[in-house]
Amino acid sequence: MTTVLIADDQPMQRFGFRMLLESQDDMTVVGEAANGAEAVRLTDRHRPDVVLMDIRMPGLDGIEATRRIVASGDRTRVLIVTTFDLDAYAYDGLRAGASGFLVKDAHPEELLAGVRAVASGDAVVAPSLTRRLLDAYVHHLPRPATTDPRPEDPRLSALTEREREILTVIGQGWTNTEIAERLHLAESTVKTHVGRVLAKTGARDRIQAVILAYDTQLVAPA
Repeated sequence: MTTVLIADDQPMQRFGFRMLLESQDDMTVVGEAANGAEAVRLTDRHRPDVVLMDIRMPGLDGIEATRRIVASGDRTRVLIVTTFDLDAYAYDGLRAGASGFLVKDAHPEELLAGVRAVASGDAVVAPSLTRRLLDAYVHHLPRPATTDPRPEDPRLSALTEREREILTVIGQGWTNTEIAERLHLAESTVKTHVGRVLAKTGARDRIQAVILAYDTQLVAPA
């Protein structure tokens, strides 16, 4: 059973999400929050598998709430729901540690599939769409203060050459199937490499791996 917390300041939106989620045999809603502070408090109390997180809420917004939930180190994963698929706030939410985002007018089956994917540890946003989002808001990324080479990020030091290559192409938006075909690897081998990359770098999911590839300049904006 996947447990879900709904965080949205619109009562009718929460009602709609609850009705949809509880129509499923494998999902249950453990609570509702009308703002970010309440979402953090209820997440700490109920420890849901997934938080459906709105971005624009009064007081503590969904981005800061996501950051605090992820920083707690608990197993709860955050799925952001936003009005626009290229909203700058969605970008900030991903950098805060969310495992993906969906638009609020997504089809019901897309929302349900997203919740299940996030609960299982997968990322909801397709790699190519993630790159489009990051490219659109690349001005948020830190820039080197000087022209001197930056020291290598310690998150990369444990990676083998092959794993570094895998992280780079993840950042470029390649799917596992594309990686297997272009690097002449079995898809099961690719999945193993991706799992090791996530474990060694501490990335929670594929989206965070894409962000890491940008942050460490393994990938440059298109």
